[in-house]
Amino acid sequence: MLGLKDLAAIVAEHGEAFDADVAPVHLTDQLTIAAGQPALMGVVNLSPDSWYRESVCLTVDAAVQRGRVLVEQGATVVDIGAESTLGQAERVDADGQQQRLMPVVRQLAGEGIVVSVETYDLEVAKACLAAGAKVLNLTGTAKSEAMYRLAAEHDAAVIVCYVAGENVREVTEIPIDHDPVPRMSEYFEREIELAARCRLTKGFIDPGLGFYYDNLQDSSVRIRHQMKTFLNAFRLRKLGWPVCNALPHAFECFGDEVRSAEPFFSVLAALGKTDLLRTHEVPKVAGVLKTLGVY
Repeated sequence: MLGLKDLAAIVAEHGEAFDADVAPVHLTDQLTIAAGQPALMGVVNLSPDSWYRESVCLTVDAAVQRGRVLVEQGATVVDIGAESTLGQAERVDADGQQQRLMPVVRQLAGEGIVVSVETYDLEVAKACLAAGAKVLNLTGTAKSEAMYRLAAEHDAAVIVCYVAGENVREVTEIPIDHDPVPRMSEYFEREIELAARCRLTKGFIDPGLGFYYDNLQDSSVRIRHQMKTFLNAFRLRKLGWPVCNALPHAFECFGDEVRSAEPFFSVLAALGKTDLLRTHEVPKVAGVLKTLGVY
């Protein structure tokens, strides 16, 4: 059970981190994130394997239209993925990802929409940045240095996801600690130092709550880990980079109303001072954040 005493205990123990300053991320001349209020990143999935059916778009026209709608609903960034991160999903090679991504990225970026691309492939990242993407949502670690140098060359930002392996498709389990923040802090500190050596100054850190692992199949373990990470996310801001969190789901709790899960988790993310929330349910989450007075 989560109550006010639990929240008070977290702040009492780690209050020195609560007001930590983070570097603002300037994505365009008109858009800066981490300037005091959370921003929303909407999702467009180009893979038929993606389980969140409302976000799946299998034609260029459908994907572009969804991107436009997400922005109208309140998203400041549109995140596009061409390969599902689910373990059983079909693998899509670099050429296949580019075929799916390029026309969508070009059109949305050409309309002035800030586009993020979810990938762990360097060639895909190169092509998408050249087409106008402003953010790389990195779901792997194998080529981090090259990715950071590439983003810096294009004056783009990166989202560094916590991934315990080369890429999320190769990882089956992650460590589950009583307190996940020290382990994540160590990981992100190394990545931020590497990014600095690559002259990359624009970035977010993401605890990786949107990924599925074998040792999180027990819903009580998974949800407890997610809630704990959300509420303690403000502690990661001591590293100087803003925090991005992907809002997860709790099928076992919500059942047929699973589309209400992301709005619920957005409350915890906001309490933990998440700066950028990745969500399939932009209007619902926007409404929750407005109710909390932080959006």
